[in-house]
Amino acid sequence: MKILLNNREELFKDHTEISVEELLKLKNFTFPMIIVKINGKLIKRPEYSDSIIKSGDNVAAVHLISGG
Repeated sequence: MKILLNNREELFKDHTEISVEELLKLKNFTFPMIIVKINGKLIKRPEYSDSIIKSGDNVAAVHLISGG
């Protein structure tokens, strides 16, 4: 499966589709404040396990940082 993740091509040889939750684990994205979009659609945290990413999808995983 090939996707665009944060504007970079990513290849997942052993997958034909993957949940957002699985993707975050595979990429080790553990930051507590993260926003995920699939093809421009915002995915809410409770939907991570049910939201499926397929080959060709454009995924954005953005870490939110605050400070002063």
